[in-house]
Amino acid sequence: MKILVIGGTRFFGIPMVKALIKQGHDIKIATRGNSKQDFYEITGHVILDRTDETSVIKAIGGQHFDVIIDKIAYSSNDVKNLLEHVTCDRYIQMSTCSVYPVCHDNITEDEFDTASYPLRWIDGISDYQETKRQAERAVLEYLENDRYSFVRYPVVMGENDYTGRLKFYVDHIKEQKPMFIDDIDRHLSFINEAEAGLFIAHLVDHFISGPVNGCSSGSVTISDIISYIEKKSGRKALLSDDGESAPYNGYSDNNTFSTDKAGSTGFVFSHIDDWIYPLLDHYIEN
Repeated sequence: MKILVIGGTRFFGIPMVKALIKQGHDIKIATRGNSKQDFYEITGHVILDRTDETSVIKAIGGQHFDVIIDKIAYSSNDVKNLLEHVTCDRYIQMSTCSVYPVCHDNITEDEFDTASYPLRWIDGISDYQETKRQAERAVLEYLENDRYSFVRYPVVMGENDYTGRLKFYVDHIKEQKPMFIDDIDRHLSFINEAEAGLFIAHLVDHFISGPVNGCSSGSVTISDIISYIEKKSGRKALLSDDGESAPYNGYSDNNTFSTDKAGSTGFVFSHIDDWIYPLLDHYIEN
């Protein structure tokens, strides 16, 4: 299939593109050109600024693709700039589990209804939840329901995670820096970077329309993470209300997600224990 990938050269975009290449697809990657990958030699590459309508038109205007994978849609105007000038049979948007309004266990896709959400044409804003909701909503102005998929992930983790959120806990325990954690026993879902990329590539050949959650099976608490680091490093965590605010604070309750819909495509996510503790070992040892 002829596939346009918007983004795809960082973090879990890399295993995604490599999987698409292995599947034999004809791939064109559109980026700002800030990150060069070795797979450029076997994919097409165009440089554009997707926030600039003129740039999109100049680079890919009028072209048609079997599938568009949009990894960097951060506003309704981002979607508008693209879909007003490029057509496709199917569109896969990298969305987020942050669109859901309430935290609890086993959140299902119908808990945020994109179609009923009021559309606003906006550029990217600091309210991540709102800007991603608008990015989803804008798609409905251009495509029928059976032609788009919104892939909703929680936090993605891996050795190439440039945010340093999981590493924060390792560093603070090893360096004996105090941390503030608002709920150490809250259960959270995560997904590994490799599977985050592989699942999107899987959807190209096993498409499912509408929103679809993706995450590892099982969940983990910050207490689990801290206990493991303490055992491996031989140092105790310093927890204090005056400490530096830790990543993954701010959830009102457990925050885990159903992946039954994703499972119906034949994709099987690994258990979180299979990769999060080896990932912690990587940070502890390095």
